[in-house]
Amino acid sequence: MNNLKKGTYNRSDIEASLRKEFPSLTKLQISEAIDSILESIIEAVALDERVEIRGFGTFSKKLIRPRKFVNPKTKEISYLGETATMHFKPSKALIKK
Repeated sequence: MNNLKKGTYNRSDIEASLRKEFPSLTKLQISEAIDSILESIIEAVALDERVEIRGFGTFSKKLIRPRKFVNPKTKEISYLGETATMHFKPSKALIKK
């Protein structure tokens, strides 16, 4: 939680919070639990499923339309096909906090 002043909260902060909350778990167990949760979310979204965590938000796959772009150096026109990205929509409860 020491990084809240900077406006960031990263994986090591989550691990530290969980170690305080669950002192009987080892650092490795906590790390593996986080990996497992994240991997489950990634796999589900990759299979076009929505992952909803009540009170937190929803993860889903968002398709980005095909588009053309110009290389500014060579002025060559290239085309980029449809791509996918992960989208997160926070819950109303999370927005209020």
